[in-house]
Amino acid sequence: MPKQQRRTFTPAFKKQMVELYENGKSRAAIVEEYDLTASALDRWIKQAQTTGSFKEKDNRSPEENELLTLRKENERLKMEVDILKQAALIMGRK
Repeated sequence: MPKQQRRTFTPAFKKQMVELYENGKSRAAIVEEYDLTASALDRWIKQAQTTGSFKEKDNRSPEENELLTLRKENERLKMEVDILKQAALIMGRK
């Protein structure tokens, strides 16, 4: 069974769906008519109400941003340690 291609939606489409919901159209009707998932529509509505942006980076909490920053720094430090270990091995052979 082939894997289904993930669909992407433009910010304009997402905004239009949120506006339909805010103007009184039911969630179920929007989901059925536009073949969406209820969770996607709920996420778009929440994003529009909190930040007005549909970009994930604009909707992250400060804790999530800090966690991403720390994970990137951790990866960088692991690489540095590996480089230093290799350098120590090379210097130890001489």
